[in-house]
Amino acid sequence: MMEATRSTDEIYTIVKNEIIALALKPGEDLSENSLCKRFGVSRTPIRTVLQRLENKGFVAITPYKGSSVTLLDYHIIEQDIYARVAIESMVLRDFIHTCTPADRSALQFALTQLESEGKKYFENKGTFDVYRFLANDLAMHNVYFRAINKEALGSSLERMDASYSRFMTLDINVGENVNDVLVDHREMLDIIDAGAVDRIEPLMRRHLYGNIRRLGPRLFSEFRGYFEPDSMPV
Repeated sequence: MMEATRSTDEIYTIVKNEIIALALKPGEDLSENSLCKRFGVSRTPIRTVLQRLENKGFVAITPYKGSSVTLLDYHIIEQDIYARVAIESMVLRDFIHTCTPADRSALQFALTQLESEGKKYFENKGTFDVYRFLANDLAMHNVYFRAINKEALGSSLERMDASYSRFMTLDINVGENVNDVLVDHREMLDIIDAGAVDRIEPLMRRHLYGNIRRLGPRLFSEFRGYFEPDSMPV
């Protein structure tokens, strides 16, 4: 079914979000003809969209063969998590030493928003919005990046790798991580209130490596086809 004609930016955002949401699965072919028909545009804007997606790591374009959604790279995902544990542990440690009442209130507000969205997951999944849940999660982390003037560093982490962003979606869809995320963020607030810097890194390790733990053996069986074969542990 053809959609109303959209701009190149709009088409790019729609297709990118469908890839991140795994509506377009890793390895799936992307037909130029189908995209032209769907969005009611010529090949030129579609090729621009596909090129932009390739530049961001979401699409692979093979000359004379076509385009497909890239597979996930497990090595890169592990390194993204490793870097996040190190960076967020240090940032939260510095935040504890400078936290003001206003910062504490901002964290509580972000947690309340996160819990409100998470509640929908348990009461009526049809009203649960994964993007809003992830945005509220990110908003809580952004409070302490902003408070210690490390917003640029936080923004660089927001520009998630194409593999890691989809891995997070897989965790929500399959790992059912909502409860774990809420528990971890409540503990984050407890750690800040207690000034318990020794508890920061263990929490960050549990929180950020949780997706690998929850998905477990299914990564190597049910979802193995989502990953670059050479990137998977033997």
